[in-house]
Amino acid sequence: MSDTVETSAVDFQQRALQLAGEQTSAAWLDALRYEGTEQWLAAAWPGRRTELWKYTPLNSLQRGDFRRWGAGQSCDLADDALLTLDAIRLVFVNGEFDAEASDCQAAEVVRFSQANTEQRQVIATHLGKIVDTKRHLFASLSNAWVNDGVLVHVPRNAALKKPVYLVHVSTPGAEAATVNQRTLIVLEDSATAEVIEHFISDEQAQNGFVNSLTEISIGANAALTHYRMNLEEEHLLHIGGVHVVLQRDARYHGFTLAEGSTLKRLDYQIYHRGQGAHADLNGVYLPRNNQLLDYHTNVEHEVPHCTTSEVFRGIIADSARAVFNGRIHIHPDAQKTLAELSNKNLLTSDKAEVDTKPELEIYADDVRCAHGATVAQLDQTAMFYLRSRGLSETQASTMLSFGFVNELLQELPREEVREHLHARLHTLFAKEHFSA
Repeated sequence: MSDTVETSAVDFQQRALQLAGEQTSAAWLDALRYEGTEQWLAAAWPGRRTELWKYTPLNSLQRGDFRRWGAGQSCDLADDALLTLDAIRLVFVNGEFDAEASDCQAAEVVRFSQANTEQRQVIATHLGKIVDTKRHLFASLSNAWVNDGVLVHVPRNAALKKPVYLVHVSTPGAEAATVNQRTLIVLEDSATAEVIEHFISDEQAQNGFVNSLTEISIGANAALTHYRMNLEEEHLLHIGGVHVVLQRDARYHGFTLAEGSTLKRLDYQIYHRGQGAHADLNGVYLPRNNQLLDYHTNVEHEVPHCTTSEVFRGIIADSARAVFNGRIHIHPDAQKTLAELSNKNLLTSDKAEVDTKPELEIYADDVRCAHGATVAQLDQTAMFYLRSRGLSETQASTMLSFGFVNELLQELPREEVREHLHARLHTLFAKEHFSA
């Protein structure tokens, strides 16, 4: 790295420490904050030679003046920005809880700052323990910054009657600001729940940085359906992660969809720790303009008889760039593993770019595994056929683009999410960005 880049990286790291010092939190979170600060101080800043960040430069983060915490304020969201559904809803604006917009009347869902003694014990047991902060630099920063968050704790044999809907809204301020968002989901044995994380912003040009981290513990025979949607305005910088531990016969059903931004990096880390566990993770990414969108996924099969199904599809337009790195690691004891990984990409411009790297690392001999990746452009024969039937170029492009990802949307069990994303994507694909 050049001296200028090194200097700006140091500047960001120091500003991050200053923010940590200005943050206030309950005393019972001090140990985690101290641990995160020490790890952040000791960690090397990622550069081009850092494999996990090889294709994702952090220049925009380093240049930003992120030395202030975000403040809650009124925002002008579009009428259709939020999901319409009966749910346990918590709304945060620039990281601050919005009580008026929220509807949280469930004992299983609580903010860290409002947790009782038993809930604090659950948080202390799991928070910061699921994520590997040595591998995930910004998770250690999240620990250093933690002051509040959301706990979803479902007791043994219980089921949440309504989905949990977590809405994180970003709005621009007079000066650039930082937001630290934290979610902890703990399902005890044979519990079930559905959680929707929705990251949005108003339509103004954003000037903030969001560091978001979700940790999930799924007990034996428990099941979680988890949606995560990143639909912010393109100038917002967002680094996020989802880290999941699965015990015996646990089930994780995950779906993620993201539009691009100046910098958007999203990590998924899944650990199979109990035999018979299953994880399926589907994702869609849609960068355009000059945006950058990076998905890194890693699944650790540590025990026998577990299954993973992972499918990601990306449509990259204009001069945008996407990165997909999907890794499945089969440990020596993980016999009888069944794991599949698929990544397909559609480029709608000659200037669009994708770096895709599906990986299988296998150390067991009795497994069934497959992986693959494709990169293609819109089918010109199909375009000609649709145009010959009277469709405009934009209409034909919209139909083909929608068909490329619609299979994953149709599989979503929650109708309100499915309809919301259908409407959002229809509007997006109708724009000239996604025309051939």
